[in-house]
Amino acid sequence: MTTDTLKDSLKDVLYGSVAGATGKVFEYPFDTVKVRLQSQSDVNPQFKGPLDCFKQTFRNEGFLGFYRGISSPIVGAAAETASLFVFYGACQRLVKNMTGTPEDKLPMSTLLGCGAVAGALTSFILTPIELIKCQMQVQALYAKPHSAASVSSSSHKASLHTAVKQPQMGVYELVVDNLKTSGVKGLWKGQMGTLLRETGGSAAWFGAYEYVTKFFKEKNHSTHCSTVESLLAGAAAGMSYNLSLFPADTIKSRMQTESVTNGSSSGKGFFEVGKEIYQKGGIRALYRGCGITVSRAAPSSAIIFFTYEQLKKTFG
Repeated sequence: MTTDTLKDSLKDVLYGSVAGATGKVFEYPFDTVKVRLQSQSDVNPQFKGPLDCFKQTFRNEGFLGFYRGISSPIVGAAAETASLFVFYGACQRLVKNMTGTPEDKLPMSTLLGCGAVAGALTSFILTPIELIKCQMQVQALYAKPHSAASVSSSSHKASLHTAVKQPQMGVYELVVDNLKTSGVKGLWKGQMGTLLRETGGSAAWFGAYEYVTKFFKEKNHSTHCSTVESLLAGAAAGMSYNLSLFPADTIKSRMQTESVTNGSSSGKGFFEVGKEIYQKGGIRALYRGCGITVSRAAPSSAIIFFTYEQLKKTFG
């Protein structure tokens, strides 16, 4: 690895980390609602939809309830975005060295391939972080009351209503609990869903951004995009990412939170869980939370790409 390549990679890590963390702070409340919608029962859902989930969360947990477990996602967003930009840039430089084609002249098919490789590699970093994040987001809804077994049947409902909930676990406690229950392998539960989502999603994410920015540059006969055009390209990227393989994310979230929602892990694989969700709730269940996810992804990705590009312009 040359000195210039190392410098470029380090810049991608720094700029990507800052951009990812900035975007996550904005989008996290919407992500909390999305995960709770995805994790609820298909037979007797607790929430009627996104607005109802927002209302119940705010009423029961206050504003901070939307930011439950954000410490893990902040780290995750920084790691994810940094990894995506590092791997994406590395793939572009590799193709450039192999073919002699300048990075700004690479065809769209190559850029899509670079995005897919970046997403696939990033998924292995992201899965353990998302596991803890998802469990943090839903455990407040499923904390079991103390001494539930001793409650008589006649006063069962009243007692459950007034019972004090068990203390919720923090990030460290959840990591330890997952390790005790499933070992190191358990931290990568839902990896198939993350892999599919990140591979296809990242190809769509980078691809949409590159396509829209290229469109504006050619339209304006310029080598740069305006602020508004850059934000529009980022918004298109976010929407493309989430629309591409959303069911994979739903299955992943269900797998990662079942130990909290059901009290234990079923041990079912990715396709088994997907089949079960479809049989109980149909195609709509696989897209539960998709609307709110796409809505928050547009401004969030716009912020991420804009922040990243501005940092590159400012610091080189």
